[in-house]
Formats: sequence, C-alpha cells, structure tokens
Amino acid sequence: MKASKALAGISRRDLFRLSGQFGLSSVVLGAGALTGAVSLPSLARAAESTYEKRFAKEPKHTLKLGAAGFNARNLLIERAGVLEFARDLEERTEGEIRVEFIGDNQICGQLNCVEKTQTGVVDMYAASTQNSAGGAPYLNVLDYAYMFPSRAAQYHFLYSPASQRVLREPLEKRHGLKFLFSHCELRGLQMGNNFADKPTVTKIEELFGTKNRVTGTQLGRIAMQLLNLNPVPVAWEETLDGLKQGLIDGAETWASAVAYANMSPVVSQSVDLKFFCGTEHTSMSVRVFDAMEPHLQDAIMESAYLAQVHVQAANEAALVKTVGFSDPQLPGTIFAENNVRPAFLADDQIKMAEEMCSPEFNPEPWAQWRERLNGWAGGIDTYQEIYDTAREIPIDTLPENVEPRRWWRSA
Repeated sequence: MKASKALAGISRRDLFRLSGQFGLSSVVLGAGALTGAVSLPSLARAAESTYEKRFAKEPKHTLKLGAAGFNARNLLIERAGVLEFARDLEERTEGEIRVEFIGDNQICGQLNCVEKTQTGVVDMYAASTQNSAGGAPYLNVLDYAYMFPSRAAQYHFLYSPASQRVLREPLEKRHGLKFLFSHCELRGLQMGNNFADKPTVTKIEELFGTKNRVTGTQLGRIAMQLLNLNPVPVAWEETLDGLKQGLIDGAETWASAVAYANMSPVVSQSVDLKFFCGTEHTSMSVRVFDAMEPHLQDAIMESAYLAQVHVQAANEAALVKTVGFSDPQLPGTIFAENNVRPAFLADDQIKMAEEMCSPEFNPEPWAQWRERLNGWAGGIDTYQEIYDTAREIPIDTLPENVEPRRWWRSA
C-alpha cells in the first residue's frame, strides 16, 4: 500500500488529537518521514519524536510557511519538497530555525500565499508560480510557450547560475521574494467527461475549439488563444463539476496536480501538450532572509538545494509509480484506478503546436509582455536567455539525470 493511501486511513479526529498534543507541524513533519503502512501508533511515535527534536531548544527564529492546500498526504503525490525542506532546515540549524508548516489552505491559498508573504502574514510559502503571478507578475517570465522543451530543461535552468540573473534577482528586487526551489512539470490539457468516450487524443487539431479552464497565468492565456483552446476563467470550486457535467471540455494543468488535487475522478484524458511551465515552487520573504545571521542564510540555501535535488528524483518517480502518468501505465496508480488515459503526443504534433504559439515562431502576440518582463529584468532578453539555457543539455536528457548545481554560486 502506498504511504499516501495509508496515511489517508488515519481519521481527521485522530489527526486533530495528535495535533493538539504535539502541534500540527510536528505531526505533518513526522508523517512526511514515514514510509509503508501508517498506523495511528506509528504516526503518534513519529509525531512525538519529531516534537522532541524540534523543541529540544528554543529557536532564534520561527518561520511560518504557508503551504496553500498541501499536507502530508498530497505531498506524497506531487513531490514539491516542502516538508523535506522544513525538516532539513530545522535539523541543519540544530533548532535555531523552527518552521511552522501551515497547509490545507488554513492561512493562505494558491492565489494569495504570495501576497501574505509580501505583507508579512507568513514568512515563506509554497504554491505554483502561475497562481502566484497575480501578486508577483515577474513570475510570468517562466510561462513563455515552449520555452522549455522538457522537464529536464526546467531543472537544468533552475540549477543554472543563469537563473540567478534572469529569474531570482529580478524577483527579489521587484517583488521582495527569494525563489528557493521548485518541482518541474509541463502543462497540458486535462479533458473531462466530454472526452471519456472519444479515442485517445493523438493530434492537436482534435483539441481545437474546445473550451478550457485557465489558471492565473497571463502568458498561458496567450498560448491557449493561439492554439484555439478558448481559455475561460473558472473558479476552482466550479472546475470539477464543470468537467464532470461537460460545461467545459478541459482544464490546463499538469499531471501530478490532477492526482493530488483529486481531479482524477472527473478527468478522462491527460493530454501532454507540454506547452508551458507547471512549477510548484517555494519562496520566502527577502526581508526575512536578509535579517538572518550569515550562517543561517547559508543553511537556508543548502536546505533549498537539498529540497531541489529531492524533488527532481522523487517527483519523477511519483509520476510513474504514484500518479500513473506513463505508457504503459502501472496498475494501482491514481490514474489507472480512475481510468485517466495519458495522451502523449508525437514530436510532429508538439512541433506544430510550438510553431503556432511560441515566441520563436509567432513573436507578435508576446511582444508587449516580453518588453515588460525585459524591462523589469534590467533590459535583458528574458525569453532568449531562458530559451538558450534550457537547450544547453541534449533534448533526450532524462529529468532525473540532470546534474544538480548550487545555482547561487558562480559557474
């Protein structure tokens, strides 16, 4: 039995009782360290052990981490690395930093965690860059269509010192956010009940004219419009019913998001369009980081590096073994159990989509945003810089084989 399923067997009442005894963060961090079948006694022991380690000394700094809708269960599906980061940072600093993990949308959600970090309600947050772009528009720099040819290219860019100059430093200066690490997937279309009885999608023209829910990304809308995918803003609470009832044909997101957010029961096909980033990232307030002692700043960066390396391997494994985003599909995975068919498009179809909507082949629709982002970055050509960095590795590089690097150090 997968750990995510085993943990789901613990009742909310028991989880609340343990949280009252040891604190929510100790329960979540303890649960995140467990593997295999999880029982209430084993979870209690893990929570107690974690509590004793965390509270062995008084911390110099207690950091609130607003983790949107994440919890110990769904972080075993989409491996965003948040718990690993928090646990390692506490251990690495020997308790000088304590992290209070606040998930399940208790303190902030996907759309407003960024703003609550900027205003000091929380000190760091985890959410997708696309949903965070409303409060930090420079994050749109990751969302040019087909800028990244693969998940490997995404990881390579995040490890590259170029990410300091093109992504991280402008984000710090303009929005007061320090980009720590991120999971990497590429967005596709998650088709609902209207596609349940249709053959598995093999050509992009089969998607033309469909009506699809779009998230908060401004650049993603440009790509969808150019691909004739009719982006429509739909509230999250209405999306699942819309897919089930056929009011919308699909929704743009990535595979593990479908699995962790419980979309699988209403998704029939997961079309791997790969058209722009799906990046569940963790950032912190620059103001809070700058107030730390130098050795604690170093510890934060090293823990972020560890989390990035963990995510790179763990999420690639989870896509196959937990989510079921593979062909053939493993039995017992979330997609297999919910009859979600992955639709992997041939290279010629991806190339056709790229030529329709990417700045490389169709620059005019992107010109205004490109000029704006370039200005915010101090005049560099953001698209070209990231595009070139993403292609420094062979196109067939596997994501798990990308060489990790400490991006904040010079090459």
